[in-house]
Amino acid sequence: MRLAGSLQLVLLLALSTEATSLNIPSEVEQLPTIIFHTTGPIIALPYDNTVTIRCEARGNPPPEYRWTKDDLDFIPPQPATIRSDQLATDGTFVLQNKSLARFQGKYRCYASNKLGTAITETVELIVPSMPKFPKETIEPIVVEEGEPFVLQCNPPEGVPPRKIHWMSIGLQHIDQDERVSMGTDGSLYFSHALQKDSRPDYCCFADFLRIRTIVQKLAMAVEVKPWTPEYESSDSSDASPPVRTPSLLLPSGVQTEKVLLKGTELQLECVPGGYPTPKIEWMKMGEKLTARANLYNFGKLLTIPAIEESDEGKYMCLAKNSAGQAVHYFDVIVEEPPKWLTVPSHSQLTVIGSDVHIKCSVSGKPQPDIMWKKNGHIFEDDPLNNKRVLDDTLVLHNVMADDSGVYQCEAVNRHGLVLSNINIMVMNMAPLILTEDYQEYAVIRGENVTMNCSVFGSPPPTISWAKDETPETIEGERFVTLQNGSLQISSVKKKDSSEYLCVADNSEGKSSITAVLAVKDPTHIVNGPQDMQVISGTTAQLTCQAEYDKSLEDSFEVVWIKDGEQMTLSTEEQSRYFVGDGMLQIMNVNLRDEGVYACMARTRLDEDNVTALLTVLDVPDAPQNVEISELKNQRNICLAWVPGSDHNSSIIEFIVEYEESQWEPGKWKELLKVPGNQATAELALHGHLNYQFRVYAVNAVGPGPPSEPTVLYKTPLAAPDRNPENIKIQGHLPNQMDISWEPLLPVEHNGPDLEYKVSYRKLAVDDTWTEHLVKRHSFIVRNTSTFIPYEIKIQSRNSHGWGPEPRISTGYSGEDVIFRHCLRENVSVPTAAPRDVAVEVINTTVLRVSWTPVPPATLRGQLRGYHVHLLKKRSFLNPDRILDERHMLSFPGKRTHAIVPSLQAFSEYTLTVNVFNKKGNGPSSDPVTFNTPEGVPEKVPILTTSNAQKDSIRLVWGPPLVANGILTGYLLQYHLINETTKEVLDSREMNITGPDTTHWQLEGLEEGSLYLFHLSACTRAGCGPPLARESSTVTPARMFLTISFMAANKAMASVDRGHNCSLSFPHSIPGSATHPPSLVPVLLNISSYVSDTYAKIRWTAGEEKQDSQLYVAYMNNRDGNWRVSEAVNTSQSFHIIGGLKPGMVYTVRLMAKTLLDNASIFEDVIKTQIRGLAGQQRSISTKGWFIGTMCAVALLTLVVLTVCFIWRNQGGKYAGTPPPGRRDMLAMDKVKEKEDLHPNEESQAMNDDTCEYSDSDEKPLRGSLCSLNGDDVIGDSVSRDSLVDYADGGGEFSEDGSFIGEYSGHKQSGSVTEPNGFGPVTA
Repeated sequence: MRLAGSLQLVLLLALSTEATSLNIPSEVEQLPTIIFHTTGPIIALPYDNTVTIRCEARGNPPPEYRWTKDDLDFIPPQPATIRSDQLATDGTFVLQNKSLARFQGKYRCYASNKLGTAITETVELIVPSMPKFPKETIEPIVVEEGEPFVLQCNPPEGVPPRKIHWMSIGLQHIDQDERVSMGTDGSLYFSHALQKDSRPDYCCFADFLRIRTIVQKLAMAVEVKPWTPEYESSDSSDASPPVRTPSLLLPSGVQTEKVLLKGTELQLECVPGGYPTPKIEWMKMGEKLTARANLYNFGKLLTIPAIEESDEGKYMCLAKNSAGQAVHYFDVIVEEPPKWLTVPSHSQLTVIGSDVHIKCSVSGKPQPDIMWKKNGHIFEDDPLNNKRVLDDTLVLHNVMADDSGVYQCEAVNRHGLVLSNINIMVMNMAPLILTEDYQEYAVIRGENVTMNCSVFGSPPPTISWAKDETPETIEGERFVTLQNGSLQISSVKKKDSSEYLCVADNSEGKSSITAVLAVKDPTHIVNGPQDMQVISGTTAQLTCQAEYDKSLEDSFEVVWIKDGEQMTLSTEEQSRYFVGDGMLQIMNVNLRDEGVYACMARTRLDEDNVTALLTVLDVPDAPQNVEISELKNQRNICLAWVPGSDHNSSIIEFIVEYEESQWEPGKWKELLKVPGNQATAELALHGHLNYQFRVYAVNAVGPGPPSEPTVLYKTPLAAPDRNPENIKIQGHLPNQMDISWEPLLPVEHNGPDLEYKVSYRKLAVDDTWTEHLVKRHSFIVRNTSTFIPYEIKIQSRNSHGWGPEPRISTGYSGEDVIFRHCLRENVSVPTAAPRDVAVEVINTTVLRVSWTPVPPATLRGQLRGYHVHLLKKRSFLNPDRILDERHMLSFPGKRTHAIVPSLQAFSEYTLTVNVFNKKGNGPSSDPVTFNTPEGVPEKVPILTTSNAQKDSIRLVWGPPLVANGILTGYLLQYHLINETTKEVLDSREMNITGPDTTHWQLEGLEEGSLYLFHLSACTRAGCGPPLARESSTVTPARMFLTISFMAANKAMASVDRGHNCSLSFPHSIPGSATHPPSLVPVLLNISSYVSDTYAKIRWTAGEEKQDSQLYVAYMNNRDGNWRVSEAVNTSQSFHIIGGLKPGMVYTVRLMAKTLLDNASIFEDVIKTQIRGLAGQQRSISTKGWFIGTMCAVALLTLVVLTVCFIWRNQGGKYAGTPPPGRRDMLAMDKVKEKEDLHPNEESQAMNDDTCEYSDSDEKPLRGSLCSLNGDDVIGDSVSRDSLVDYADGGGEFSEDGSFIGEYSGHKQSGSVTEPNGFGPVTA
C-alpha cells in the first residue's frame, strides 16, 4: 500500500507547480503565524507564586486565541488567572500557585483569524507533590556473617535532581568501599556481612536540591550473627566465614534491555555479593569498549556520556573471586525522538489554479508517524477533490482561494513529537509597492547605495529600473537589480544624482514609484592633529580642520575622542578645555591629559577621523627605597635608590642632598650629582655628624620632588680632613703682619674643639718655626721688620687629632711708603704719568696700547700695575649722539703694553693710561683718540618661513641687533636636502640688496622638497654669521594655507628677575598658535619688579614697533585661572599688575594677541614678597637722614685717625736727614733695595701679562647686556664682568700682553680676526 502511494506521489509531483516561499508583508491579509510559545515540560515548584504559559502570534487580521487541556477546550477559571480578560487578543495566561494541582495536564494554543488557524506543540504542566517516605514498620535484618544483604531505600519521586545519602542517626556518613556501596537506585549493598556491620541506625536520606527539601526514612537495624562452623573445635572463635561464590545483587536475572535516547548518558550497573569481595570486569561483546567509557563506584558502574548509535550492542559484566564468577548481559538500544530532516517552508504563496505540495521530511527511532492537519483539524486524503495525503507529502492540485489556510505537519513517536505550521496563501494580486514614493537617498561620493523597491504581488511581479523617466532600463557594471527588487549602485559618482523609476509588473497589473538619489561630497579632515609633546602646566593645541558637503551643514560636527571615549567639553569659563575654529586647546596640561586624541568630523552620512598622540612631559617622580650601605668604613657609604617615573623626559641627573642635625638642622644642602643612568652614589662624609640623605631627579623639564629622607646615619669622630685655604698675608702697618684665612666649615670640623696652629718664620733666615694655637681665623704677628718675606703655614686640629701637613705660603710684613717729607705733604700715590702712549687697532674690537713706563722714583711705593681708561664718545651709526661711556681695565705688574678687547665696531674712542700702587692711582696720560673700523653684523635674531606653496616659500626675518656698521643687504643661501640621507642635493645663493628688506618670496623651488636656508646680514666689511632654518614646499594634495611660525631661539640668556634684563623675540608656547612675526612687536630689555601686592613689568619697544599693541596676562599658579589686561601700547614701556596676593607664585605672559591666540612674546614666573619682609628691607634704606648721619660719623673718625698716625711718626726712622733735594731719591732707593733683596711671589706675579677689571665705579668695558648698540646705560642692568670670567671661558693672555682668543661674549671662545689696518689716532 505504501509503495502504491509513493508511485502516485511521483506522478503527481511531475505534473505540479511548486509554490513560491515568500514573506507576506503586513499590509496584506495573511494567515496567523506563531512567533513565540512556552515549551515544556513545565514543573511547578512549591516556592513559585505563579506559572505563566505564553502563546504569541501575528497575522492580519490580528489572531484570536484559545487553549485546550488534554485535547479538551480549556478556559482558565477567573480566580486562577490575571489575564483572562485579554485571552482573546493575548494568548498568555497566568495560574496561581495555590490551586495548581488541578491544572496539571498537557496544553495546546490555537491562534485564529478569518484566514486560518495556527497551533502549537503541547506543553505539559507537572505539579509534583511534596516528596516523603511512606509510614512503615521495618523489621531488623538478621544475617549470618559472610552472607550478602541489601538495605532498601526506595526513595520517593520528586523534582529532579535527587541525591541519596546513607547516614546514622547522629548524621555520620556510612563508610563505603568495594564491600559496601550504594547503587544508583539508592539502596545500600553489602557484598558480605561482617560483625562490625551490626548497628541499629542505618538511615536513608533523599535530598531534592531544586526544591531544597531533605526527607528521611525510618532507621533500619542490622544484626550480624557470627559464623559458626558445623563441627566446633577449641579455636572456632577465630574461624573465618566460608568462601562464597559471587552472585549479582543488582541487577537481577541474567539479561537486561536498556533503551536510551541518543545523546543521553548510558549507565550500566552490577553490584556483586560473595566472599571474598568479588571484582567487576566490563566488556562489550564482539568489540572493545569505547574510549569514552568511565568506571565509577569501585568499578561497579559503567557510564558512556552522550551515547551514539555506534554504542548500541551487548555488554557484559563479570563478577569473580576465588570461589567462582557470575555474569550479567545488557542489550543496549539507542533511539531518538522525531526531528526534521528538512524544515518545511513556513509560508507559501501561489496563484489560483496552480498545484501545491508540502513535504515533511523527518527522522526518528522508531520511525515517527506523520499526521496532517488544516487549521488545527485532521486533514484526510481526498482524491476526488484533488487533495492527496501521500505518506510524508501533502499535494493540492488546481488550488482555489478556499484552499488557503494553515496546514500542520505533526510527526510523533514514543519519545516525542515535532510540529510545523505551513501557511498556504492562494491569491491573484496586482503589484503592491510597499516602499514610499519619492524617497530620497543621500549618499557620499564613492560609496555604494541601495534604493529600495519592496513589491508584493501574485504572481510575483518583475521589477525594472529607469533613470530620469527614460524608457530604457539602467545598464552598466555599477548598476545591479537585487533579488528583492532594490537597485544597488556601486561607487556612486556626482553624475548619478537624479530621479530613478522603479516599475513592478505582473499579469494582474503594473505599479511604479520614484526614488531620488543625491550624491554628496565626502567629509575630509584637511588639517588634523599631529603627535606632540608638551610640558605639564603649559597649553596644548590640537588642530582639526575639515571639508564637508555644505548641504549637510546642519548635521556637521567635530567630536574629540580621548583613548576611545568621547570627551565631554564644558563651556564654562573655568574649564581647561576650549574648542573653537577647528581647534582643541587644553590649558594647564597635566599628566592625566596624556593619551591618544582622535578628531572626528562627521555628518549624518559619513565621518573622517585623524588620531594623534599627546605626550605630557613633567618633572620626574621622587626616587623610592633610598638605602644606605657602608663601603670601606663608616665615613664612606653607598647610597642606592629606585628611580621614579621620568614622565616621558629622560632623567639627566640625580641630586643627592644631605641634612645634618648639629650645625644647621632642617637645612638641606647639595652633596653630589649623579648621571641619570645611575642609581647609586658613593659618598665621602665628614665625621662626628648625624646625617640624613634624600635624592631628587632632574630632567629637561626641571627638578622633581625629593625622596623620603633616610634614617639617621651617625659618623664617628675623626681628625680634620683639610687645612684652611685662601690664606691672606697683609702688612697694614710697618711693624706687623696680619694673617687671615678661610676657616673650616662647621661640618668639616669632624669633632669638637677645633683650633688652628699658626706657624711662621722669616724666609731664608730662620730655620725654626714660631707656633701659636688659636681658635679664631686670624692672627697678628707684631714687631716685625719692615717689608720682610715670611713663610707661613696653618694646620687644623680637633680633639681627635691633627689635620694633614699644611702647605707653606709666603707673604710680606708691612711696608713703609710714607716718607718724612711726604708726611708734611700727605702724598703717597705715584706722581708721574706714562708717556708716549700709542694705539694700534688690530681689528674691529681689539687694539694694542703701548706706553713708556714711569720713572721708579715717582712710584712712591710698590708698583701694582697700570689702568687703561676708555671713553666711547660716539657711534658712527648715530654720529650726532654724543656718548659718555667710560670703562677701565687693570693690567697688574710691570709692563709697557697691553691688549684691550671688547671694543665696539665703527665707533670713536679716547684712551688714557695711569700707573697705580697700593695707595692709589697716579695721574693719567695725555688722551689718545682712535676709531674702530666697520665690522660684520651679528647673526639675525629670527628667521621664519610661511606661506609654503608647491614651488615657493616666504622668508621673514628681523634685522641684526648689532650691525657693527652700515647694513648693505643680506646674503641668502638655500640648499635642497634629501629628507632620508640628509645629503645636500643642490645649493644656491642670492644677494638681497636693501638693508630695510625683512621678507622675501623665494620662487623656483622643487615641489614637496625639504630646504635648508642660511641668512646672513652684510655690511661693507662683509657678511656676518648665518641663521639656519629648515622648511618644505607642499604637494598638490595639500594645497591649503599653512602659516608656520617657528619660535626663534633665545638670543640672549635669561637673567635674574627684577635686576637684570633680557632680550626677547616672539616665540611660541608649546601647543599654542603661532603668528607671522610681522604681527608681533619686538620688545627689548624686559624686566620685572615684584612687590607683595603688585608687579611692574618694563620693556623697551623696538623703533619700528613703537605704536604696536600687546596684552599682559597673568595666572595664579595655584588656581590656574588666567587674567588678561586691556590692550597696552608698547610705547608706554611698562604695565602694573595689581591685586596680587603676598607670597604667591604667578606666571606672566606678554602677548601680541589675546590669550587664546597666544602669540607669546615673553613668559616668566614671579613670586610676590611677604608683607613683613618687604617692610624690613625698605625700613633703613629709605631713611636718608640715617644714611647721612652714618657718613658724617665715618668721615670724622677717618680725620682723627689720620692726625694720630702723622703724630706717631714724627721724628723719623732713618739715621740722619739728607738735604731736601736728596730725600725723595734716598727714600726710593731704600725701597728699591728691599724689593730687589726680597723678591716675593706677589711681585713676580705682577710681571705676568694679565688684566683685571677695576672695582671702581667706572663701567666695565663689556657694557650692559641689555644694550643693543652701546647706547643703553641703565644702571640696574649694568653687568660688571671681569677678565677673570673671560679667562674661565678659555681665553688667556700671552706674554706680550695680547689676548688669545677673540672676545666675543661671556665665556665664549673663538679666533681673532686678522688685523685690518690702523685706525686714525689723535694724541
